[in-house]
Parts: sequence; C-alpha cells; structure tokens
Amino acid sequence: MDLDYVQRVSIGAAYKGAEQLRLYFGNLDEITKKGEINLVTKADTASEREIVAEIQSRFPDHSILAEESGFSEGSSRYQWIIDPLDGTTNFANHLGLFAVSIAFAIDGEPVIGTVMNPETGELFTACKGKGATLNGMKIGVSETDCVSDSLLVTGFPYDFKTMLRPLMQRFENCLKAARGVRRLGSAALDLCYVACGRFEGFWEQNLKSWDTAAGIVIAREAGALITDFSGNTFGIDDMEILATNGKIHNEMIFLLELNGIK
Repeated sequence: MDLDYVQRVSIGAAYKGAEQLRLYFGNLDEITKKGEINLVTKADTASEREIVAEIQSRFPDHSILAEESGFSEGSSRYQWIIDPLDGTTNFANHLGLFAVSIAFAIDGEPVIGTVMNPETGELFTACKGKGATLNGMKIGVSETDCVSDSLLVTGFPYDFKTMLRPLMQRFENCLKAARGVRRLGSAALDLCYVACGRFEGFWEQNLKSWDTAAGIVIAREAGALITDFSGNTFGIDDMEILATNGKIHNEMIFLLELNGIK
C-alpha cells in the first residue's frame, strides 16, 4: 500500500468535505437531533457524501466507517474512519471551532490522520513514522513539565447526565491544578491542539472512533502520549482517552482518579 498516495487522497477528501461545510456555515435551514443534545445537519451529510465519494472513487474495495452513514464493508485490512463534521453544535451556533476528520487504518490501527478546520484553514496531517504537520510545517508537543503551568482541554459526553458526579469531580481536580481548562467542542481539534503545543493535555470519555482516530495519529506523531485514564494503551474503541505531551501524563492520571465517586 502506497501510504503517500493514501495520504494525498485523504487530504483531497478533507478539502471536498470542507468545501461543503463552508457552503452551509451560517446558512442552515434545518437542524435535527440524533439524541437529546446530539445534532445533525445537512452540512454533516453533504460533507460525508463528498468525502466518501472521493475515497470510493480511488479505493472502491476499502471499508468505510462514517458517523452519519455507518459502516460500508469492503477490504478487511483497509478502513477509512470519517467524521464529516466534528463539532456540529458549534457549527449550528455559528462558532468556527469544527473540523473534518479522516483516518485511514490498516488491520484496525489508524496510520494516517487528516483534520481540517474550514474556518481557519488549518490542515493537520500525519502518517505513522513520518511526523505530523500543520499546513506543511512540522509540529510537536509542548515542553511544559508540570500541570500547574499547563493549559488543559476536555469535553463532555452527550450522556453526561448519567455520569455527572464523576465528570465534575475530574473537571474540578484538573481545574484546581492547572493554569486553565478549556472546552472547545471538537475532540479532533483538541487532539491536534495538543499535537502542536497549544494544550498540554486533553481528556474525555464516551467518544466514538470517528471522533479520535485521525487525531490520535497526529498527536502521537507529534510526540504525545495517549492512554486511558488509568495509563493503559489507548485503542480507538476505548471509552476513555487521555492525551498529553508526555511530561504531565502521570500527574494527569492522578488527577483523573475518582476516589470512590461513581
């Protein structure tokens, strides 16, 4: 498999999706719900349609897992994992923090990640073993070595009401310890911002593979350490993710401990 070519196709597909998002941004006439607070718009579906069409025109035998259309079976080895609009709530409220997220996996392991914010024009890309870039320039995690000097970012799952106490305990622990905590509303961008040193750490739970698959390739290639909240190796189907610059990782694991709260 020519991964350089796969990466070029991934980037081209991201631009196709981003073009649709630009067309709809600020021009939505309908917003529907997949859950109580989980939104879907015409922009999501239009972006996904363009991305999938571009990929299938190049690799018709590859499997595709996309947030809106689900799983399309193909080769058991090669799979594309797509979030056509990560940050739909931001998008629907005219906030420019959203992204197209596309990952390519071999035997279940993401090896190429592409994340693009259409509003800022920032394109994050990475291929396993080749480092990560932002608009063609190499990026790396920050050198900050303690949480007290760190800016952190987190997200709240759609089913947060079922886990409010542990969620808020973790948030309180990190808020007290860190320089600050942000909540942007796009896990893909959160991971990329750890990758380029804007944040020292990111944690969230109950994400889906399309939320994280591209971002974890970019973050890892930039030097990030990614585990679950207990320090175990992270897999794209895991329900907890902790991504840091590596230097504050043990501190973050300690802060995410619940001390008996459930």
